[in-house]
Amino acid sequence: LTLLTEVKPYVCHVFVLVLCLSSAEDFDWTKNSHSSFYYGTFPAGFSWGAGSSAYQTEGAWDKDGKGLSIWDVFSHKKGKIQQNDTGDSSCEGYHKVKDDVSLMKELKLNHYRFSISWPRLIPTGIKSDHINEKGIQYYDELINHLLESKITPIVTLYHWDLPQVLQEKYGGWQNISMVNHFNEFASLCFEKFGNRVKYWNTFNNPWSVAVEGYETGEHAPGVRLRGTGAYRAAHHIIKAHAKVWHTYDTQWRGKQKGLVGISLSGDWGEPVDISNQKDIEAAERYVQFYLGWFATPIFHGDYPQVMKDFIGRKSNQQGLGTSRLPTFSPQEKSYIKGTCDFLGLGHFTTRYITQKNNPSVRSSSSYFTDRDLAELVDPRWPDPGSEWLYSVPWGFRRLLNFVKSQYGNPMIYVTENGVSEKMLCTELCDDWRIQYYKDYINEMLKAIKDGVNVKGYTAWSLLDKFEWDEGYSERFGLYYVDFRNKNKPRYPKASVQFYKRVISSNGFPNQREVENWRRKAVETCSSSNQLLAADPLTSHMEMVTEIVVPTVCTLSILLSAVFLMFLLRRRN
Repeated sequence: LTLLTEVKPYVCHVFVLVLCLSSAEDFDWTKNSHSSFYYGTFPAGFSWGAGSSAYQTEGAWDKDGKGLSIWDVFSHKKGKIQQNDTGDSSCEGYHKVKDDVSLMKELKLNHYRFSISWPRLIPTGIKSDHINEKGIQYYDELINHLLESKITPIVTLYHWDLPQVLQEKYGGWQNISMVNHFNEFASLCFEKFGNRVKYWNTFNNPWSVAVEGYETGEHAPGVRLRGTGAYRAAHHIIKAHAKVWHTYDTQWRGKQKGLVGISLSGDWGEPVDISNQKDIEAAERYVQFYLGWFATPIFHGDYPQVMKDFIGRKSNQQGLGTSRLPTFSPQEKSYIKGTCDFLGLGHFTTRYITQKNNPSVRSSSSYFTDRDLAELVDPRWPDPGSEWLYSVPWGFRRLLNFVKSQYGNPMIYVTENGVSEKMLCTELCDDWRIQYYKDYINEMLKAIKDGVNVKGYTAWSLLDKFEWDEGYSERFGLYYVDFRNKNKPRYPKASVQFYKRVISSNGFPNQREVENWRRKAVETCSSSNQLLAADPLTSHMEMVTEIVVPTVCTLSILLSAVFLMFLLRRRN
């Protein structure tokens, strides 16, 4: 098992622990072994989709009256993003609405999940300053094209692109004033689009907003407030979510008949040693500090008890008068509890978890040390792309069952699930992605058989796109985007054909048919792959003529001159 000291980009040291483990058996609800595959179909009406977000795909960062977002500013700072990439043009989705909806039709999607850019609608983030009508027209066009194609829009209100003015003026999510500003933005969206949009996510993965934006500073706005910043940001995000839910419930639900939820992300945490009570508690703590941090207040009215206990105790040991974890008043608890018509769930990977005591001195206090645990991965788990993303399908079923048991079996829409690749060359035959989707979707089907109330699934993502601090070095898309070409053409990967057949069959009818899908998907991508691979070859040939040939010529001249000088000297 490989030990990770912190999640995703926070990996500081990686080393191998040799552990003698008893073979971990599945929980009671999981009778099958990790490798078993269940052939069957999903319930009638199950919704299949794909997703994206505004900053990652739209481009047009300064067009048609759009204001600056924190990601516009952050990505323009040297050294913040891999290879200093930005989302300035990204996939040019702003100019390719019809093209992209046609890709969705080709996939036979039932829904498309996208986000609305707050600064594209309200450039400063403050509604009373100015509303940008061209931004409203853009989302009108997108929504209308989706509905004409019988594709249901599922809209996220906040996918990390806070208006820069709000960050500069108030400190962003560190400030309680964001609650009212966000509510005004959400109300504008309900007013303009709510007659056609019936599924709203308030936030996407607020864990990343809080931890990576205000604790580690690896994401925009790049603030590092260790031990306090993440908790304060999360506190205001939860309040903002609740206020928007109540606004919709009292002002819009009666006439629009829509649903408001939140999209939370969570990895599964599995105890390293299932016979060790400390490891079992550490694994649950891992999930509670991740998913439970937001889900427990929204479903039950307050933070998980384990977070209150651990952060409170460590704060006390540091000599602080109060816990670094903020508290909700009794009125706030009742106001927040139950503000979720459905739970959006993003899930990508799993970790083994073991107990690890961290010192509680002031200098080392952080979200990560508060948890007193260590994360481990099995080196045998496939990891084709992002350093944090290992393929561990069985963890998905466990997480879904955890949600069912912890939160009263809420209606769930899987809002993000997928895998990246890190490829130096063009590759459309993404057999590993087919395997990932096949296995994870199958674990979701098993969870539904367990009684988990999953209503829809969103493949992440429709297109290759800007991957935050990783820039364009990682690709999650079903469709390959050629970012070197200013027109940003899209090419289907093999996974498009496979996912399309899963959708058409509403699951996995039988072994022979599913194996046939995979074979045909890889066959269809080969010719496209060869055509696309010709582009890098052309670029290489241009480089040869522009750089290598002149260099060789210059070297030839120099060598000839040296040789002539040598001959002249010999004659003398």
